[in-house]
Amino acid sequence: MTTETKDQQNLKDVKEVMSITDEALEKVLSIRGGEDTPESMGLRVEITGHKGVDFTYDLSFLNTEEVKDDDTVYSIGDLTFIIPKETIERLTGATLDLPSNPMQGGLVIRNPNRPDLTAEMDFELTGSIPEKIQQLLDQQINPSLAAHGGYAELVKVDGTVAYLTMGGGCQGCSMSAATLREGITVIIGQTIPEITEVIDTTDHESGENPFYS
Repeated sequence: MTTETKDQQNLKDVKEVMSITDEALEKVLSIRGGEDTPESMGLRVEITGHKGVDFTYDLSFLNTEEVKDDDTVYSIGDLTFIIPKETIERLTGATLDLPSNPMQGGLVIRNPNRPDLTAEMDFELTGSIPEKIQQLLDQQINPSLAAHGGYAELVKVDGTVAYLTMGGGCQGCSMSAATLREGITVIIGQTIPEITEVIDTTDHESGENPFYS
């Protein structure tokens, strides 16, 4: 009969903040295997800020003996997660995964939470609803998408529905649909409440990185 330590029991009582796919878990454990003392290392995930419609993250291995009192610590399989207090709310419900594009390396965090970009907007939207959307695209959204070689373009507004298309590096990119759905849709809804739905009209079968073909 195996007797669990108090720390092991506590880990089981902590609610998961972020989940991880089996494939990502295998990769993280493989990377951790290169550490001097892999069994004592946990994966620390912190939100460090945001870039456009996405949060930015820092992932690092940390000795579990060095966790802070207010860190949330829990285990999935053989991997211990360490989440700083300030990150918990914004990371809850996220999933650590491998990229959809097999040619892309590293890991991705699929996070349903988005930064509140309206809090940092230093301009006022004016004019008709299409004009407001265009101003938002030009001044807030497209500058961040430009870092990935892409852009979002307004096709039309029909009542409370806005139709957008993704171009450049975003056309055919496996993450562009998620960016539109989880990022651009959110900020448009936050700033222009008259718009209740945003529809992606992008032809993802073409473009620089087609993934439907």
